[in-house]
Amino acid sequence: MTQLSRRGLVAGALGALALSGCNGTAVRQAEQSASPKVSTPGAGLPACTIGLTYIPNIQFAPFYWAQEKGLFTRRGARVTLRHHGADEGLFTALTSGQEDFVIAGGDEVVQANAEGMDLVTVAGYYQRYPIVMIVREDSPITSLAQLKGRTVGIPGEYGESWFGLQVALRTAGLARTDLTIQSIGYTQQAALATRKVDAIVGFSNNDVVQFATNGVAVRQIPLADEIPLVSSSIVTTRATLESQPELVEQVCRGIVESVQGVVADPQAAITTSIAHIPGLDAATAQKNALTTLKATIPLWKGEQEVPELKLSADRFVEMADFMHQAGLISRKVDGSRAVDASVLA
Repeated sequence: MTQLSRRGLVAGALGALALSGCNGTAVRQAEQSASPKVSTPGAGLPACTIGLTYIPNIQFAPFYWAQEKGLFTRRGARVTLRHHGADEGLFTALTSGQEDFVIAGGDEVVQANAEGMDLVTVAGYYQRYPIVMIVREDSPITSLAQLKGRTVGIPGEYGESWFGLQVALRTAGLARTDLTIQSIGYTQQAALATRKVDAIVGFSNNDVVQFATNGVAVRQIPLADEIPLVSSSIVTTRATLESQPELVEQVCRGIVESVQGVVADPQAAITTSIAHIPGLDAATAQKNALTTLKATIPLWKGEQEVPELKLSADRFVEMADFMHQAGLISRKVDGSRAVDASVLA
């Protein structure tokens, strides 16, 4: 199984468990819901499918918002939302033509292109990188440099947690051999709470939230002042971008509008997500979902009061260089080919 097919999206896998109130039936239903949720048909409109990685989750609220409010249809696109299966590769459905767009990290796009794919990032989603180092509140570790000689837990050597760890090592001036890196799967909470590891690499809008929900006091340590990686974005194939540029722009602008709507009214976003997330009609699940949304809003906004989700080609060039230097990609690639910043220009 390749790194790409084992993408570590902690936010999807763990967040949905919390939002369903750990209701096993609801989770099983969600895992089985790989079949698309179809929008209200628009006669004569071009159709496309957006891939949402793994089970339904409140962090996909803008897409549910757009469907419920008909934003894509108004812009001239008939959109289907499709949640991936648990063992499905991140880009498998996209490259096979089953999907036209997918949410993926810009760093994962660069990695995929280094492996021979031809993917293009056409809009942002998270404007800030969501990965942080997490330690217990009572830990003596207060800086990344103090990880030397310690044990750090990660889901595995893949995905954004793994990429983020490389940034942390560079910031701290540490080599991999200066600490013990332990693959712990998706057991971050148990591993840190029981002191199996001294720190974990996790998501600020998921793992940190779940620790708080479960009464485990933790602290976040940023990876760097400036992180040379681009996180969750809207991705398509070059073939789709070149053959249907108007559709690509319509979908991207619909996503921008929906993200702005969720940021402006997160409570309303809970309502528009109920039909898409099993178990979200329960009061406890809604409370947890609102907490997660509030933690996600800074990622959508970045430095802007109103998120525009625009991209910078220069950032992709810098990211590709960093990933090659860090050994995250086997060959050097042109980062500018992994992005088209003109779609939302």
